[in-house]
Amino acid sequence: MPRRAVSLIILAALMSGCTDTPRGGSPPVVTERGGQLFKERCAPCHPNGGNVLTPGKTLHAGVLADHGITTPADIVKKMRNPGPGMVRFDETTIPDADARLIADYVLATFR
Repeated sequence: MPRRAVSLIILAALMSGCTDTPRGGSPPVVTERGGQLFKERCAPCHPNGGNVLTPGKTLHAGVLADHGITTPADIVKKMRNPGPGMVRFDETTIPDADARLIADYVLATFR
């Protein structure tokens, strides 16, 4: 087999592991409903993915990942049990399905 073909096969094998999909699930999808829910519930404190109270803790993927938040489930967990300064959103305030839409929106929008 020619050397170039072997190189291409190896490269293809390595690249097959590269994905934007968060660990353990399907890629996040931006929906109109997720965007609207984010605008209503989250944007007052997180405009454009920022953070008005703690500017260093934005919703941008790298910052979230630095805090162990990489999946929609991680975001929903944080919504349910936030740290100091963040409003707690329980299942009555934001049902699980809506929380998931918000989480998907965050992960897809603030890369």
